[in-house]
Amino acid sequence: MLVLAFVSGLPATAGTCGNPVAEYRVSENLEIDQPLCGLTGAPARGREVVAGRKGNCLACHRMPIPEEKFHGDIGPPLFDTGRNMTAGELRLRLVDSTAINPDSVMPSFHRVDHLTGVRSDRRGQPILSAQQVEDVIAWLLTLDGETPAR
Repeated sequence: MLVLAFVSGLPATAGTCGNPVAEYRVSENLEIDQPLCGLTGAPARGREVVAGRKGNCLACHRMPIPEEKFHGDIGPPLFDTGRNMTAGELRLRLVDSTAINPDSVMPSFHRVDHLTGVRSDRRGQPILSAQQVEDVIAWLLTLDGETPAR
């Protein structure tokens, strides 16, 4: 049933900007074309989220954040994301990576339904807010392939 919602372009999750989870639509080409809640992201804030503990992105990805010593290698390196992906593609991966790959180990950062293993005090709360998702996208879009020395 969820696949039909993605293909048909129906809302994949309920809610509005006043709720913890923003409403979004997944296009036929597997993107969330519109910014969550119509928000504009700020690259500097996005970098802070990526480098910090909120998203814990560095646990799985190598990125051009040389001041952080430990970068993971479970996920792909993200040095050239801005050259290789659109905002809509990134948005879907952040909101719900399982829409693209049902076996993905990447967390759904802005989805709260049909999840397992969620602490009872965190149920119904996304990992990242709509604004944080848009900020991370804004920063990732600035990445052009330059790999800093390690």
